[in-house]
Amino acid sequence: MLTFQIMPQDHCRRLESFLRNLLPTSPFGYPRKLIKSGAVKVNGDKATADSFLYFHDSVTLKESATLLSLLIEEQPDLDILYEDDHIAIINKPRGLPMHRTADEEENLVDFGIAYMASRETVCKLYPVNRLDRGTSGTVILAKSSSSAGLFGRQVKETGLDKLYLALVAGVPDPNGVITEPLDDKESETRYEILAKGKACSLLLVTPISGRMHQIRRHLEMIGHSVLGDKRYSGQIIPGATGFALHSFKTAVSMPDESTLTVCAPVPEDMFTLCVQRGIKADELLAELKRLAG
Repeated sequence: MLTFQIMPQDHCRRLESFLRNLLPTSPFGYPRKLIKSGAVKVNGDKATADSFLYFHDSVTLKESATLLSLLIEEQPDLDILYEDDHIAIINKPRGLPMHRTADEEENLVDFGIAYMASRETVCKLYPVNRLDRGTSGTVILAKSSSSAGLFGRQVKETGLDKLYLALVAGVPDPNGVITEPLDDKESETRYEILAKGKACSLLLVTPISGRMHQIRRHLEMIGHSVLGDKRYSGQIIPGATGFALHSFKTAVSMPDESTLTVCAPVPEDMFTLCVQRGIKADELLAELKRLAG
């Protein structure tokens, strides 16, 4: 048996996503096949593809020649949180734009298409939702124009159930609702404090409307800008390629009327920044587990 201990960078990741990262060159259905066959156990028990993994969990795999030939220690270039024939949900790194904004600039869509082709899953990718360049976390990419239309209608008509994490300057009220109009349109952002650090707070943020830069602008309006967000008065984070805003959890309605819930593990640099700013690691991990569940 092969045994893997879950570290903070995989905290709140789906089991299938964890296996995809271990076996990035495997056929599309191989990780799910392993899980269904019982060759994968979490803490000694059977699990499902949708099972969330948490820090200190133990994942064991039944050893085989095929498995060993596919096992790669390095993390794949594209962090796939969920994938089926219709969509891929990606954990976008901060600093990477969704689309090309300059000649030959790296971007998520082109990068994803190239990655799929290298894995012999040739397809075009169409963003269903978008994140700012400096924001990390869950992004849904459709594999066809028809799937983009199907999921795009859901975003337009009912929206996605999304939770963000924002590390902000200062300590706002324990919870609040910000309703300042943006671009002359009604806007609403809700938040609550998850943890307090040294002159900063980690917020759970829920955007009810979907205006451009809504979370960033609303938090600036109440005097608690996102750290690193220079455009909206945020404190500079030395060496950072973006700011401390992460799309952590997304729930989406699937064509079979089920609900898929996906969490994007907090980026290592944001986790480290939280700890450096006085938020206890154990407290942060506990809060994230509560949110995922």
